[in-house]
Amino acid sequence: MSAEDTAKKKNEKPISIQRAWLYVLLGGLLEIAWATGLKTGGISGILIVLMIISFELLVRALKALPIGTTYAAFTGIGTVGLIIVDALYLRQPMSGLQIVLTMVLIASIIGLKLTSDTKGKE
Repeated sequence: MSAEDTAKKKNEKPISIQRAWLYVLLGGLLEIAWATGLKTGGISGILIVLMIISFELLVRALKALPIGTTYAAFTGIGTVGLIIVDALYLRQPMSGLQIVLTMVLIASIIGLKLTSDTKGKE
């Protein structure tokens, strides 16, 4: 790491836990958008930009949050969102069990967020 990189890192203002979780949410929502785009229209420049922004938000969130919890929430948001897009927009049928399991996934994401050990990092 160069002296310039070290100086930049020292000048970086740490983000709040709330902002980090906002980045996770926004990144997950962008994941829904780009993954839906892959299904409906194939790869494009716009989708690549959405992917980059989505993962950049994840990287920023990881500066303040634990990686396991953060990545599980990020991918969970994308997964639940894509299940909803599949059912409502792409008209894919869902069984009762799939709906229940999706609700369990939502509860798990919320539980991970509520129980994440971020004390002392704010």
